[in-house]
Amino acid sequence: MGKVFGYPEYDASGEKILTTYDGDYSEMKMDIRVYKLKTGEIREFLREGEETAILLLNGEVCYKWEGQEVLAKRESVFTEGPFALHVCRGVKASVTAKADSEILVQCTHNDKVFESKLYQPQDAPWKYSSQGKFGNVANRRVNTIFDHDISPASNMVLGEVLNDRGNWSGYLPHRHPQPETYYFLFDRPEGFGASFVGDQVFKSVNGSFSAIPGGELHPQACAPGFRMYTCWMIRHIDGNPWLQTDRCEDERYTWMHDATF
Repeated sequence: MGKVFGYPEYDASGEKILTTYDGDYSEMKMDIRVYKLKTGEIREFLREGEETAILLLNGEVCYKWEGQEVLAKRESVFTEGPFALHVCRGVKASVTAKADSEILVQCTHNDKVFESKLYQPQDAPWKYSSQGKFGNVANRRVNTIFDHDISPASNMVLGEVLNDRGNWSGYLPHRHPQPETYYFLFDRPEGFGASFVGDQVFKSVNGSFSAIPGGELHPQACAPGFRMYTCWMIRHIDGNPWLQTDRCEDERYTWMHDATF
């Protein structure tokens, strides 16, 4: 297993690199970057041989693609749902910042052609998971922006998680054969949590990420007093796409489903 944790910083141009196709995090098989945009700034994306998803984290932007133009506003990942533009190879997309903003851009190799789509909050509603289970300390809200069922021609999955304060997510400890990347944000700058990848654990902080190789267990926890946001991104394996049913819980802990705490 290579490096699985990262604490990247924005460079002078406002770009923060999480994973690329080579280097320490090549097992993710995705190129993932976060951009900080100043009011009036324009970022253009045109990937040959790659699909691209552009997720608004906060701010106000104008998405432009294939003759379409849509304004999107998101005060915070903790208060509003997602806007994410998903395009296939060879489609040019641009983002114009109408206010200071942050976006996350997820790419992977894909030669298939599919229809572009701007996913909006109504397309990816938040749903509570694990409420009342495991001593009521694994409460989290989850949305799935797109997966294999929603976008079968895609090679990626994109979604978000909001942990209740002091709660766990990805619990029970689980694994799946496809690689996954988590990007963490907290509702206060001093917020923190813990991210487990196999037998390794690291302190998750605002703007950090974990890169989870396929087959590794990966629960995480949020410290009391803070809410944690996780953008979760999975890369399908060729011929073996990730499905909701692929979540394999560690059999050592499945007794908790029937336990009374």
